[in-house]
Amino acid sequence: MVSATPFTPPLPTADAVSLQWQGLAGASLGLAVAEAARTQSRIVVVADSPRELQLLESEIRFFLPTGAPPLRRLPEWECLPYDHFSPHPEITSERLQTLACLSRGESAIVLLTLEALQGRLPPVDFVLGRSFRLSSGTDIDFMSLRAQLPQVGYLAVSQVMAPGEYAIRGGVFDIFPMGSDSPFRLDLFGDEIQSIRYFDPETQKSTRSTSQLEILPAREFPLEDVAIEQFRANYRREFAGDPQSSLIYREVSCGNLPAGIEYYFPLFFKPGTTASLFDYMPDDTCWLLPGNPEAGARKISAAVLDRYQQRSIDFERLPLAPNRLYLSVTELSSALQSAKKIFLVDQDSIAETNAAPHDFGVLPPPAYPVDASSNQPYARLTARLRDCRPWRILLSVDSAGRSEALRDVLEHYDIHPARLEHWHAFTAEQAPVIGIVTSALDRGVQLPLERIEIITESQLYGERVHQRRRETRDPGSILRTVAELHTGDPVVHRDHGIGRYAGLETLKVAGTSAEFAVLRYQDNDRLYVPVFNLASLARYLGGDAENAPLHRLGNANWNKAKARAARRAHDVAAELLKTQALRSLHNGSAFTVPEDDYLAFAGRFSFDETPDQEVVINEVLDDLRSAAPMDRLVCGDVGFGKTEVALRAAFIVVSNSHQVAILTPTTLLAGQHFETFRDRFADMAIRVELLSRFRDRAHNAATTAGLQSGEIDIVIGTHRLLQSDVVFRSLGLVIIDEEHRFGVRQKERLKQLRQEVDILALTATPIPRTLNIGLAGLRAISLIGTPPPNRVSIKTFVRSFGMALVREACLREIHRGGQVYYLHNTVRTIGEAASRLADAVPEASIRIAHGQMPEVELERVMQDFYHQRFNILVCSTIIESGIDVPTANTIIINRADRLGLAQLHQLRGRVGRSRHQAYAFLLTPAEGPATVNAAKRLEAIVSLSELGAGFTLASHDLEIRGAGELLGEGQSGAIDEIGFSLYTEYLTRAIRDLGQKEQSSDCWVNAPLKKPEINLEITALFPDSYLPDVHSRLLLYQRIAAAQTETELYELQLEIVDRFGLLPVEVKALLRISVLQLRAAAIGIRTMEIGSVRGKLGFQETAVVEPIVMTNLLARNRPNMSMSSPIEMRLQHDLPEPLDRLTFAEKLIGNLMGEDAEQVKLSEGLTHSECKR
Repeated sequence: MVSATPFTPPLPTADAVSLQWQGLAGASLGLAVAEAARTQSRIVVVADSPRELQLLESEIRFFLPTGAPPLRRLPEWECLPYDHFSPHPEITSERLQTLACLSRGESAIVLLTLEALQGRLPPVDFVLGRSFRLSSGTDIDFMSLRAQLPQVGYLAVSQVMAPGEYAIRGGVFDIFPMGSDSPFRLDLFGDEIQSIRYFDPETQKSTRSTSQLEILPAREFPLEDVAIEQFRANYRREFAGDPQSSLIYREVSCGNLPAGIEYYFPLFFKPGTTASLFDYMPDDTCWLLPGNPEAGARKISAAVLDRYQQRSIDFERLPLAPNRLYLSVTELSSALQSAKKIFLVDQDSIAETNAAPHDFGVLPPPAYPVDASSNQPYARLTARLRDCRPWRILLSVDSAGRSEALRDVLEHYDIHPARLEHWHAFTAEQAPVIGIVTSALDRGVQLPLERIEIITESQLYGERVHQRRRETRDPGSILRTVAELHTGDPVVHRDHGIGRYAGLETLKVAGTSAEFAVLRYQDNDRLYVPVFNLASLARYLGGDAENAPLHRLGNANWNKAKARAARRAHDVAAELLKTQALRSLHNGSAFTVPEDDYLAFAGRFSFDETPDQEVVINEVLDDLRSAAPMDRLVCGDVGFGKTEVALRAAFIVVSNSHQVAILTPTTLLAGQHFETFRDRFADMAIRVELLSRFRDRAHNAATTAGLQSGEIDIVIGTHRLLQSDVVFRSLGLVIIDEEHRFGVRQKERLKQLRQEVDILALTATPIPRTLNIGLAGLRAISLIGTPPPNRVSIKTFVRSFGMALVREACLREIHRGGQVYYLHNTVRTIGEAASRLADAVPEASIRIAHGQMPEVELERVMQDFYHQRFNILVCSTIIESGIDVPTANTIIINRADRLGLAQLHQLRGRVGRSRHQAYAFLLTPAEGPATVNAAKRLEAIVSLSELGAGFTLASHDLEIRGAGELLGEGQSGAIDEIGFSLYTEYLTRAIRDLGQKEQSSDCWVNAPLKKPEINLEITALFPDSYLPDVHSRLLLYQRIAAAQTETELYELQLEIVDRFGLLPVEVKALLRISVLQLRAAAIGIRTMEIGSVRGKLGFQETAVVEPIVMTNLLARNRPNMSMSSPIEMRLQHDLPEPLDRLTFAEKLIGNLMGEDAEQVKLSEGLTHSECKR
């Protein structure tokens, strides 16, 4: 067997056109490709999957030497074959950019999957033949260019926002070319281009200048009149019958491009002129392929054929034959026959070639797992680094923040990795033995011949860093931290009452600088709250924030108000617990999970579960396994995967011979769920039925009979399911979608059901009462806060109504093959609105849907919209809980100021169900929103447009509407008196204590906070020079004070470094003291004061320090450490340096916790060098 070093990979030659590489592991393939690029100018790397492609791209970029050919991707369309969706514009843009470079014969390393390699492409001369290059200082035929842009797929708009758009305003020409990351702005003087500048599509502000730009076509097929006629002729030749019966033929004939038109792209060209990637690459190209590409190609061809056969029954969209869109296995083999190629094989899969494999001898990267439960969590890593010679080791981390944090950890063990900029700095002469670099590497590598090892964070933490950052957020913390304080806002201090926030101030205290939040009270009294104690503050959320109380410092009225509120919370808790007690009297069913069948069912999910989704699914499975009745609320924004959670729960319950009822607030949503559940259970002996007013009386009667006999396993319907004539034989689970939209009678019936069966509630925007009952522990609450991969947030705009704006928004969506919701919520005038819209957008086909239509007609309209038979749906709010239409990605809401916040969020959630950029236009009258609260609602929905905003919007709704209105008039007085946050805390404690039959409310009204007060006479703050924005400082202080674990603080430290740079010593001290607070709280320390010569510790009466630990510590340090009372320790020492005091405090807490840390010895006198971490 021939050996080679990783730095000299063997390549095919004229005599040996086929080679095999083996013995590659971790990131070593990326290294081998990068080194091959030193001598090979054109390389095509074919990956097994999009995930492998992503890993390879980051690895090749990391190792690629200076002067090597650029990396180009030819991504898949990321649609299933024959999908009714078009690729994301960014994908089309990247594909066109790669094809343009290859058409020019440029050197490149091309990355693609095997499926992308099989896909046919436009002719080689297509992209360049329809491209334009524009240069500053040259003349252009502007009128000709203006006429050509629509013919190559560009859309004229008033404001450029996305690839494929252009705008002309006098002598200014804006365009967002395909293949570019940014749009360009051209200043013209007559026909002369005076300047070309990039600009930001969000702000529309120019950034930097450039000398030229290239405008590529916007599609992978032509759009001029000749091409449209070519399409029509080819279509008639390809498909028999009347072409006018085809939606695709009709739309293209009218100049429109329906979603999924890419699967007809060969029809825009002359027959037989499409190409493949082999036509774009010269003969000297080196192809890197999976060990057996033909086997992979056969699987892809079989999947394509299966999809083709499924779609062949849709006569409106008859599919093209697979060989028109994809290379066959025979064609692929023939093209590879004479190509210079390298097969990537392992010991078990040798490619069919006579060439001997070249073994690189690379070892799989070992794991060095960090054990968070250990006193030495980095023991495996530090042991490897200490004894690494003669090896050299490079650590790769995800960001500058993580680099700083890991270096701090290693320096504690006297290991000092050198900061490096890139891989080549590590391989240069005189390079360090241990280095650290910031990169996107996911896999490490061990190179035995070179004695070099790269260790990545996945080897330490077990998964990719960006996935760990998406871990489920505590719903309570979202509610606590979302309300950012502004000057003048009412704020509640738990000990001193309601004041007004007056900003941050830095004061000198005991010779050190400290930052305080300043609160203003009656008589202009001021209270200075240290930033470490911000957990004692909460923004006032009550009935009317503008008229919130303003208390007097030192007055007894505040304690009386808290006592009254606590008693009311106690009464509410007793009522709520009564329902829970009745529920606990009933034994639920402990369902078993049939592992093999369940895994097969889960495997039919078309997407990868998000981290949050996996957590929530496991929580629901645990509930179902338990004999205690389940009552769980799953909150996740629209499209985040709640339905999949419900599907899996239903499967388990039905597998245990019980029935499932799915309850929805609208008939349309019931129909959507019915289709989803029916399709998912299609191949199983599970019967799914719909009980709906859209079904005839006989069908509904048969459904109710089937439920009573047990023939029907799953039923889906509206509140009709709650009526007395609907009897189940063995109901095991009720799934409730958007429970807060049901009426009082339905909720009373649901309350009865909760005492009998498992309940799984799904919601995208929980009203705050639902939210806070969950937070208070009465209902289990799960949050899906992670969006699916490639989902982007919806761009939301508040604008004055104008038909020009409406027309442009509609055309932008129709141009990319999408559909539009136009919401007009007055049924009396909805016909007039549709007529005006038809006049403004004659290119579109328009239909109407509202709740007063005949049911059958409404269902037909919605189904036609789902099947893309028209472009624009003029509708009422009936779509709020409607069917999912992934191709509808623009919603225009007229008189948005008349709608509630939860309604606006739900309506906006109708769009953005695919990976396309979605838009929401909230239109108001020219004079503005009708009321102040309406303006606040619109401001809230715009400011919270990020994915997963449902939880946050619930707390905004609470703030705007007033807590009393939501929790009931009986609670409004208590909430107004002390604010919602503190009232919720009292309610939570009352529920906990009544449930455990513990102390009365009077005992915990003034209970101390969990975190101790710590004073080390050390400057611990965010300096103005590091973070000048006061608002940002306050928000970070809030987050630090609210942190409940050391992991939260660690992640926050990484975020701060990423956003603002390396930490100054004052911020490091701030974070170390915050960790110290958590550790001290864990053993019951109430206060800690350590000065330069003396100090003291105050303990809670319930402190948990082991007696033997305390005895040994005191004995070792007499007389400098003593107990002045059972709950106070006195200290004497010589610690003049602030950092010495901080390090001493950390060691002291470690000793009191019984850790095997360095023992404190006050008698020796600590110096700064000895205290240093």
